[in-house]
Amino acid sequence: MKYDLTTGPVAKTMLKFSIPMILGDLFQQLYNISDTLIVGWFIGTNALAAVGASYTLIIFLTSVILGLCMGSGALFSIFYGEKNFTNLKSSIFLSFILISIITIIINILIFTYIDEIIVFMRIPQEIYDLAYTYLYIIFIGFSFTFIYNYFTCLLRAIGNSNTPLLFLGFSAILNIILSLVFVAIFNMGVSGSAIATVISQGLCALGLILYTALKCPELMPQKEHMHWNFSMLKNIANSSILTCTQQSVMNFGILMVQGLVNSFGPTVMAAFTVAVKIDSLAYMPAQDFGNAFSTFIGQNFGAKQTERIRQGIKTALKISFVFCLIISIIVIIFAKSLMTIFVDANEIAIIEIGAQYLYIEGSCYFGIGFLFLLYGFYRAINFPMMSVILTIISLGTRVFLAYYLASIPSIGVIGIWWSIPIGWALADIFGFVYYKRKKLHLIGNLQ
Repeated sequence: MKYDLTTGPVAKTMLKFSIPMILGDLFQQLYNISDTLIVGWFIGTNALAAVGASYTLIIFLTSVILGLCMGSGALFSIFYGEKNFTNLKSSIFLSFILISIITIIINILIFTYIDEIIVFMRIPQEIYDLAYTYLYIIFIGFSFTFIYNYFTCLLRAIGNSNTPLLFLGFSAILNIILSLVFVAIFNMGVSGSAIATVISQGLCALGLILYTALKCPELMPQKEHMHWNFSMLKNIANSSILTCTQQSVMNFGILMVQGLVNSFGPTVMAAFTVAVKIDSLAYMPAQDFGNAFSTFIGQNFGAKQTERIRQGIKTALKISFVFCLIISIIVIIFAKSLMTIFVDANEIAIIEIGAQYLYIEGSCYFGIGFLFLLYGFYRAINFPMMSVILTIISLGTRVFLAYYLASIPSIGVIGIWWSIPIGWALADIFGFVYYKRKKLHLIGNLQ
């Protein structure tokens, strides 16, 4: 099913398109949450800390691939809005080849330098072997991550957000079942959790390939599209690599913060692992809405619907603010209760530290909600460099303040928590001020 985002009521169109994306990402989070729950319940605190530390690296490297796919997806949506199917198919062929090569290179580097990477992450010796095992197995299936994200971005670019939801829902449920079987019944430890994830992601990737080939033949490049169009390749590389840079810089900053958190020991690591899961799940719909907003802007950019883009910006700001306000209230009220979903109620220290993190981040979700809209807007109008700049501001502030404040004995780990919303705020201010000052120029680009 495809939706033309250039027609219909603005708010209804954006919400109708974004809801399956939100639900799909919810299932994606179930992969990580189920790992955290099952590992925490059936293996123990050290295993939980190992999976949590591994998760940060996995997200960082996945973000490289996701950024490349999202950048290509922005171009797909523009070509689809223009109804230029020749350029669409050519870009699909070239971007698939480009991202495939990068995925293979990343995989080779990971397996070559996995020991050095674990040392760089400052993972404590007592959980070194657990983290090594988990990471090694997960990256055996890294190509599945690329395939899933690529075809998801492709289908969403043409307005189909329902199909990725269905496949990911099946995959998430399968992952939970397999994790329980491998970990709780067969006692395979963290390796069982990782194997379950790889199998589930592989089947999801295969399903999306078959669906696209059989149900969307108009997207499949023919022989005449399979050639090296260097002008097109340059356009793809510009959009994809800059979006990749934005995503990877963002997650590299998080990886740096994870390294700092690791230096505070397994208790803080476990608390951070759980709190970040809750945090990511809480603001995830705002992130997905930002991605849906980006596709909306991209299609209308291609169709030259200037007034519709203006209406979309105003509507998206209102929707994002209301949602983030509601989620903030829920997280602040139930912070400790949410922590006990993942860890035993007797783990008082872990719960207190995690709740402290959630009180601070939960008060400021509107900041990251607006930031996701800014990322999506600049990416959609083929100005991905601004998304990179905003990410550098946000993450640069976060990393600098985290290391500086955490070094002050009277502040300590709470300084890491406060550095995050401060980074969001500074990036938001810069992004909005730039838009206001360059509004005529940007609107000119849309005409």
